[in-house]
Amino acid sequence: MTRIEKEKKIIIVGGGFGGIRCALDLVKKNLPRTKIILISDKTHFEYTPALYRVLTGRSPLEVCIPLRDIFNGKDIEILQDNIAQVNLQKKLLKGESGSSYVFDFLVLALGSETSYFNIQGLKELAFSFKSITDALRLKRHLHEIFKECETATLEQKVCAAHIVIVGGGATGAETAGELVLYTKNLAKKHRLPPGIVTIDLVEAAPRLLPSLPEDISTKIQKRLHSLGINIFLNRMVVKKEIEEVHLKDMELKTKTMVWTAGVKTNSLFSKIGELAFDKKGKVIVDEFLQPKSFENIFVIGDAAATPYSGLAQTAIADGVFVSDVIFHKINQKSLSPYIPKKTAHAIPVGPNWAAVLIGNFRIYGKIAWWLRRLADLRFFLSILSPKKAILAFQSGKTLCESCVICSPIEE
Repeated sequence: MTRIEKEKKIIIVGGGFGGIRCALDLVKKNLPRTKIILISDKTHFEYTPALYRVLTGRSPLEVCIPLRDIFNGKDIEILQDNIAQVNLQKKLLKGESGSSYVFDFLVLALGSETSYFNIQGLKELAFSFKSITDALRLKRHLHEIFKECETATLEQKVCAAHIVIVGGGATGAETAGELVLYTKNLAKKHRLPPGIVTIDLVEAAPRLLPSLPEDISTKIQKRLHSLGINIFLNRMVVKKEIEEVHLKDMELKTKTMVWTAGVKTNSLFSKIGELAFDKKGKVIVDEFLQPKSFENIFVIGDAAATPYSGLAQTAIADGVFVSDVIFHKINQKSLSPYIPKKTAHAIPVGPNWAAVLIGNFRIYGKIAWWLRRLADLRFFLSILSPKKAILAFQSGKTLCESCVICSPIEE
């Protein structure tokens, strides 16, 4: 009598870059007697590289893509739940919904969270910038303070129109560059002199984008200066109060502080007792992206202690790799080890300007900006049908202002 092999369950936790890529690639492999389940705390995928554009009035449709659109017609079960417990020994997950999930293969693709480094007042008073909710909250706040400025005293206007962005990495530079024209137009629409707007970019390191080559940092810093942005280097935030940001040696009066300076590994990992972490708090994995001593369990993307983790391109590559590993394991084929791939960088700074680094090749200006936009389109095409991909891409050009006074804001 032939024994019927039981169905294997592959569970992917996290609907970000790595989780989606892994799920899509696994579906393509048509693995026999397997069930693929993707569990996410959201019903949508957030395209975070375009988050700064939502902040300045562009349509959220470019950032917020329903998971049903990505997986439409594909043999994968999508569940909305927030995983609260992971038992690697029993191969069991428990969600905040009260549901339990048993797995044969587990892919943890949870991404990162905002870290405030225990700085007094920061979590309560600063605006974080990690999700579409964060971006829309900050956009609404900007509308409110510019509206208030119409009847405020000059001193109150100067404080309200002062925006401080802390964190001179890619997110900070992109956000600062995008806010320049937007806030000047906001000022104009609310009958304020455009010159009243001040944008400061604060970085604790000696230069902006310290992870990139120095010549790239210099070019981006010059671009930001040309847009009128004040840059403070070697400055650390020590405290945040309601209308003040305290740096190590100075204070800045502001009602708007945007925090882009810190990230940490998703807090769920700290609740999994069997894992080992490196000095940065990332999960130590082997050459197949598996935690030590655990077979068929994988950590990908931001949480994995690999050379280029923390970048979307790395998470995508991890998802592709792990889908191949699972395919080879199920088919009992030999495996090739993980090879970290150096990523390209494309950083837009203000309208029609970007810095692109591909290997040792640099491009600046409008051509680089178009290369970045083409990279966005290429990604959308990789997860959506051509029609839906073009719709998402074009949404980035659509204004979506909730404030009657500020709609439309001209470029």
